[in-house]
Amino acid sequence: MKLKHNKKRNTAFLYEALVKELTKSIVHGNKELKEELMLTMKEYFAPGKPLRNELDLIKTLSETKHLDLFTAERLLNEAKAEYSKLNKKQIFNEQSAMISRINKVIGTDVFSNFVPNYKHLATIHQIFSEKVPVKSRVLLERTVIGSLTSRPRNTVAKTEMPHMDKLVYKKVIENFNTKYDGELLTEQKSLINKFIVCTGDRATEFRVYLNEEIGRLKQEVSEAKNKEIFQDDRELSEKMNLVSEALNKFQTKKIDQALVHKVMQVQQLVKEFVD
Repeated sequence: MKLKHNKKRNTAFLYEALVKELTKSIVHGNKELKEELMLTMKEYFAPGKPLRNELDLIKTLSETKHLDLFTAERLLNEAKAEYSKLNKKQIFNEQSAMISRINKVIGTDVFSNFVPNYKHLATIHQIFSEKVPVKSRVLLERTVIGSLTSRPRNTVAKTEMPHMDKLVYKKVIENFNTKYDGELLTEQKSLINKFIVCTGDRATEFRVYLNEEIGRLKQEVSEAKNKEIFQDDRELSEKMNLVSEALNKFQTKKIDQALVHKVMQVQQLVKEFVD
């Protein structure tokens, strides 16, 4: 089944594409673009705004998993009922205004950002559309029901931002202190603390913070490489290049405890190199 879908009119895609662009602006140290993106997202996706209301309904269906069939069908029907109450004209006008702002101020590259779950977001968006034929809409709803009732494969399902309780937190600190035989750095403690509290709905907040920290580390490494000691020591210079490569890869990695631990390791190395 092939249905035409305008991704610029898919609110969830626009939101995720802006988040991707925000991440890139932070990593590349583009403060002006970062500020513009944050202002745009606050203006159009603040609580109570038409696009935020639509986004919340789409996210409810895209992020919910492991339901029984009865509950999944109930959730889908409730979401459709809530969506029918939204002001479609307001949504269209807000989308138009935001698209225009992106084109004029931010840049059309935003629309080219890769959104991993775009196909699923498109499916959900289409079941809300009255323009989609009834038969096609029913088939799309079956796909969404399948996603809502999906079960983890043999292992516990991984989430974008897994919860870390106090015991795990304590263990991470103990392991890191044992390895480096010392107290955690201020930036390492800050990273762990924010990872613990910024879960679920606050996952985007942590991702922004994480990418700001990665951007800071990249800047530190870049400045350190220009120092005479690194230019004269080939082996040390190669190590710094490896650190730079690792930092570039972090921005595309799934956020979990392993990634946080790796960033902490780089924080330690950077501290040792710079001091």
